[in-house]
Amino acid sequence: MIDRRMFIAALAAALAPATGVLAALPAAETLVKVVRSPDCGCCGAWINHLRQAGFTVDVTMADDVSAFKEQHGVPQALWSCHTGLVEGYLIEGHVPAEAIRALLDQRPEAAGLAVPGMPIGSPGMEMGDETESFDVIAWNASGTSVFARY
Repeated sequence: MIDRRMFIAALAAALAPATGVLAALPAAETLVKVVRSPDCGCCGAWINHLRQAGFTVDVTMADDVSAFKEQHGVPQALWSCHTGLVEGYLIEGHVPAEAIRALLDQRPEAAGLAVPGMPIGSPGMEMGDETESFDVIAWNASGTSVFARY
């Protein structure tokens, strides 16, 4: 018969690999606050992409999303259809969750990330097998740079 100490030791040994897997999963408490137009369908698809990637998303509907962009200093050349805030960074447009995770891991000197326009195949802009390559742009007061390419 197995005593309690042996059982606990065996259970701990069996669960040890799982703790590494759990640590690698994205933290569900990473909150992205999104401001979007109530008339935009692709915004909802992008929000679902973030949720499926493990982010918690808080959505605010606004008839004038451009006012929010101006208030937060998003360069007009980078504007898209929705804007998010995550851990002090701005997220403009259809930025993949993978790029947002990289931003939060790397913590560069940037105001945020943007995918200008609405490229086909970016998260929320899927159209079957049709895709086009796009850049994720990082920006700060000094200018812009390519953060990732898809």
